[in-house]
Amino acid sequence: MTPPPRPLRIGNASGFYGDRFDAVREMLTGGPLDVLTGDYLAELTMLILGRDRAKDPARGYATTFLRQLEDTLGLAMERGVRLVTNAGGLNPAGLADAIRALAQRLGIDCRVAHVEGDDLLGVRDWGPGVFAANAYLGGAGITACLRGGADVVVTGRVTDAALVTGPAAAHFGWAADDWDALAGAVVAGHILECGTQATGGNYAFFTEHDLRRPGFPLAEIHPDGSSVITKHPHTGGAVTVGTVTAQLLYETAGARYPGPDVTARLDSVRLAPDGPDRVRVHGVRGEAPPRTLKTGLTRLGGHRNEVVFVLTGLDIEAKAALVRDQMEGAMSKRRPAEVRWTLSRTDHSDAAVQEEASALLRLVVRDRDAAAVGRAISGAAVELALASYPGFHVTAPPGKGSPYGVFEAVDTPADTVPHTAVLPDGSRLTIPPAPTTPAVGGPVDELPDEPPLPPPLPPGPTRRAPLGAVAGARSGDKGGSANIGVWARNEDAWRWLAHTLTVDRLRELLPETAPLKIIRHPLPRLRALNFVVEGLLGEGVAAQARFDPQAKAVGEWLRSRHLDIPEVLL
Repeated sequence: MTPPPRPLRIGNASGFYGDRFDAVREMLTGGPLDVLTGDYLAELTMLILGRDRAKDPARGYATTFLRQLEDTLGLAMERGVRLVTNAGGLNPAGLADAIRALAQRLGIDCRVAHVEGDDLLGVRDWGPGVFAANAYLGGAGITACLRGGADVVVTGRVTDAALVTGPAAAHFGWAADDWDALAGAVVAGHILECGTQATGGNYAFFTEHDLRRPGFPLAEIHPDGSSVITKHPHTGGAVTVGTVTAQLLYETAGARYPGPDVTARLDSVRLAPDGPDRVRVHGVRGEAPPRTLKTGLTRLGGHRNEVVFVLTGLDIEAKAALVRDQMEGAMSKRRPAEVRWTLSRTDHSDAAVQEEASALLRLVVRDRDAAAVGRAISGAAVELALASYPGFHVTAPPGKGSPYGVFEAVDTPADTVPHTAVLPDGSRLTIPPAPTTPAVGGPVDELPDEPPLPPPLPPGPTRRAPLGAVAGARSGDKGGSANIGVWARNEDAWRWLAHTLTVDRLRELLPETAPLKIIRHPLPRLRALNFVVEGLLGEGVAAQARFDPQAKAVGEWLRSRHLDIPEVLL
């Protein structure tokens, strides 16, 4: 009897540009791997790399990855681990050349390939101020590079999950329309993409595990696309159904998770414990991908400035009114296009610590004209130092203002994007778009029917308590929108949550969302609800429109809100 093929072990060593520097070495030395991936790109990163490229056309890639390879490239080649990363950013060819030069300097035999074609900046006129336009490519170019013998594959903007679908398809020989297998790999890739968020990082029930230094995750991918999420032995953190559920809900929307390789059905995902620090992901179904590729446009939105006034002790509201009137008067001659005031009542009465007696009044101004938000604002704030409310001071010296970016996502026909694999021998291979079929249903937020919900809990005594006593949550950003994934830890809690946490109840609990469009997506197999709050983040993270510009803590805010919870759950 022929034994089943060994699963492909794919690890992650970076969830963002700035993640743990030593993670590459830790993953290469912590246990066996076949492929090591690194995700360095995000909407804010594209702004950073775009500004780097504007200063020097030879830049535009994540230099951290190159520095990480200084003492790990040889180790990876010795152990037969292939490296796949999107650290190429806006200049994948430049990073590939730099890696070849590094390998030559170190005397390492290393075949480097890269994927290009995502950069659409010069393809058409995207409008004023756009300095980066990148289509989100799938994993087929990575697959071609690995099949072409590459040891290292560098990409520009690909979907985060493509770093896993590409190697998996290359290893198992999947066809471009093996939807279920590809969808399984997409789900595994989505779980891995944010690094230690899958091993307990940023986890709602963080006190249950040792999170002082969580290990990075890996996935054991099987030929049918199912996987086991785990981590190297003797590393911190934990891999549980809860930590995996939390990451599955991160930055997603409804049942259909569309991508360039496949549309994964999140409502089909099944999770099961598979031993200590092991979670099996199976049952994932896939559908054809859309005919268009998401294309991220990054433009210069203008300039912004910020002053945070500290108000201490008594008469907080009156102090805020005074300084606001004074600043508004100073801005009367040339008022910035956008002026936003926020008073955060962080103060406590009769506080034993001065900081606990203080509230924060934040002024944020924006304008296309740098002068309108520069010295005109900072100078006016400084001039009030001896002429305003008692105890006047600010959290930091006012600055001259800084440029901010705006992110916008548009659709581009997939067959117009020149997806190209540049193989180690320099040959160029055109990657055709994934095969498509007529769209199933409609857009994610217009699915015709919700899945059936469980029966509600029978009536019984309740107690006022925070939602977080019975539910976890994780939130994140998608352009100007935010998602809030909320999940129950057992079936009874799910029966209560599914019928209690409606859109209207969410608006009550989070008043900031009240005027915005909210879409609720039930995911019963995960015992979860996923809410998309449109417009909560304004023009995206780079615009820094709110206190928590990436909505990272909105889920924890929700968990802290009190409501009547059945005593049987507490």
